[in-house]
Amino acid sequence: MPPERNRRRIPDATVSRLPVYLRILGEQADEGVDSISSERLAELAGVNAAKVRKDLSYLGSYGTRGVGYEVGYLVYQIRRELGLTHDWPVVIVGAGNLGQALAGYGGFGERGFPVAGVVDVDPAKVGTVLGGVRVRHIDELPQIVQTKRVNIGVVATPPHAAQDAAERLVAAGVTSILNFAPVVLAVPRAIEVRKVDLAVELQILSYHEQRKASLHAVPGAGAGAVSRPASA
Repeated sequence: MPPERNRRRIPDATVSRLPVYLRILGEQADEGVDSISSERLAELAGVNAAKVRKDLSYLGSYGTRGVGYEVGYLVYQIRRELGLTHDWPVVIVGAGNLGQALAGYGGFGERGFPVAGVVDVDPAKVGTVLGGVRVRHIDELPQIVQTKRVNIGVVATPPHAAQDAAERLVAAGVTSILNFAPVVLAVPRAIEVRKVDLAVELQILSYHEQRKASLHAVPGAGAGAVSRPASA
């Protein structure tokens, strides 16, 4: 682990944007781009240039006037800040449809998150192979976490089993959880939890679709136009 640097804590909003910048910079590097301006990176990321410059300043990177940022070095800085200079093995709890899809997704390993284990309570699933990993009984979770040095667990169970899965992960020594179940997990404050709720994301998209449809439905609606509800 790199030595602690004297700097401010990076805001969560900035941390959430760093992976987006990293993906874009990787694509630019693949295209042979050596340097990139904050304006171009902002355009590709869908944010404003001032926000990009502020975000990157937390890394100690300020770019060069007229040249921009060196892509290769910026990739290194972001990867170092996100802890991606080494692999982070993950264990998946739940070998149902979602667990199977996650285990079979090769992108995790390519990005530094190899699947170290998959566990389930169903005897019919135990012993099967998902993404090259043999499913083991959930009672073997502590052994997997300890031998594979797993810090990150993924909850891919039905809602009613998610809390038990989270408690088993915490008891086994996992300190970060990615939760795909549509429930709120009760875990110790020291445990980091990120929730992925696909239904919520779809509902947000439906809002934007409805908003676009209502704007198109109002005669003369355009830039700056506001659609008002009719009086009762």
